[in-house]
Amino acid sequence: MAKSPSIFNKLDWPLLMTFLILMLIGLITIYAAGYNPEHPKIYDLSQTYGKQLIWIGICLILGFIIINMSSKVFSVFAYAYYGIILLLLVVVLFIAKEVNGAKAWIDLGFFRLQPSEFAKFTTCLALAYYISELETNLAYTKKLMMALGIIIIPFILILAQHDMGSALVFLSFAFLLNRFGMSDYIIFTGFFVIIISILSLLLSPVYLILSMIILVIIIAFFNRKSKDLDKYIIAGVAITSFVAVYSISIDLVMDKLDKHQKDRINVLVGKGGNDWNVRQSKIALGAGQFSGKGFLKGTQSKMNFLPAKETDFIFCTIGEEWGFLGCGLVIGLYVFLMMRILYLSEKHSSKFSKVYGYAIVCVLMMHFIINIGMTIGLVPVIGIPLPALSYGGSSLLSFSVMIFAFIRMDSERWIYTD
Repeated sequence: MAKSPSIFNKLDWPLLMTFLILMLIGLITIYAAGYNPEHPKIYDLSQTYGKQLIWIGICLILGFIIINMSSKVFSVFAYAYYGIILLLLVVVLFIAKEVNGAKAWIDLGFFRLQPSEFAKFTTCLALAYYISELETNLAYTKKLMMALGIIIIPFILILAQHDMGSALVFLSFAFLLNRFGMSDYIIFTGFFVIIISILSLLLSPVYLILSMIILVIIIAFFNRKSKDLDKYIIAGVAITSFVAVYSISIDLVMDKLDKHQKDRINVLVGKGGNDWNVRQSKIALGAGQFSGKGFLKGTQSKMNFLPAKETDFIFCTIGEEWGFLGCGLVIGLYVFLMMRILYLSEKHSSKFSKVYGYAIVCVLMMHFIINIGMTIGLVPVIGIPLPALSYGGSSLLSFSVMIFAFIRMDSERWIYTD
C-alpha cells in the first residue's frame, strides 16, 4: 500500500514562493521608506516595519493552518462568509470614524479592521460557489443578474463609505463573468461608457451631443440606400440620447465633488488641478534611473516628499532605491503570480476552484493596474494598496487568505491511491 504524500509535496511551490518573495520585498521596502536611525531594528514594534513584520508572521501562521485544512470550508460556507462581511460593511457605516475622507475602519483597539478588504475575498468565494452550482452558464439573463447582484451589493456598501479605490476593484469581476458566459457586448458597453466618461470630462455636454448628432447623420448618409436605414437611425438616436443624459449627469456630479476629488480627476485628463502627489511619485521613479540609488538612499522618501510612501506609493520607493531593475522585478513577479494562478485554474477539475482562481486574479489585476497606474499618472490617485507589498494589516491578511486558500484548493487537484 503506497503511502499518501505529505500535503507539502502537493503544494504549488512556484506560486507559494512568489507570494512569499513579494511579502519579503514589501517588508524591506517599508523598512527603507520609514527607516528611522533611532530605531534601526526591523522588529521594533514602535515603527511601521516592526508592525508589518508581526502581520507577516500572523499571515504565515494563518497560511499554515489553511494549507492543513480541507478546502471544503471555503466552498460549503462561502455564502456565510459573504453574509458576515456584508453585515460588517453595514456596521462600518454607523460606527466608523472618518479617516482621510473614508469611513472604512472598525477600531478594535489593538487593530483597525477594514471589512472592505475582506469583502473582496468573500465575494470571490460567493461568485465561485454560485457560478459552479449553475446548471447553465451566465449567458442567461436571470443567472447573470444574480451574479451581478453578488458584486453590486458590496460595491454599493463600500462606495457609501467613500472608499472609491476598494469599490472600483469590484468592477474587475466583469472579466470573470465574461469568462464564464456573459456576453462580450456587455464588456464592450462598459468600455464605451468609460470612453464617454472621459470625453464628458474633457468636453462640454453641448459639444459632445453635437458631435454625436453629426456622427449619426454621417452614418445615416452613407447607409441611405440600406434596407436597415431605420434601424441605424433608431440606434443612433438612442445612443445619442444616452450620451446626452450621461454627459450632463457627469457634469452635475463633478459640481458636487470635493475640491481634492475634482483635482484628482482633472489631473488625470490633463485639465490642471493639484498634482503634487503624482509629480513627487514621478520624480522618485525617475530618480532611480536604471539600477536605483541604493538601499536606504532614497531622498524622496527620507525627506518626506513622497506621499503615502509605505502604502499607496510604495512602488515609488522601490523605483527610487532599486531603479528600473527593481520595478521590472516586482512587475515580473506580479505577472508570474497572476499567470500561474490562471494556469493552475485551467488545469483544475473543480469548477469552484477554477472560478475562484479567475476571481482572485481579477482582484490582483485591478490592484496592480490601479496602484502602479496612479504612481505614473495614468489613473487618479484613489488610494489602493499594492498586494503583499503595501503596509497594512487588513490588506495583507486578506490577500494572504486569498492566496493560501487557492494554494490549498490547487493541492487537491492531485489524486492519490493507496
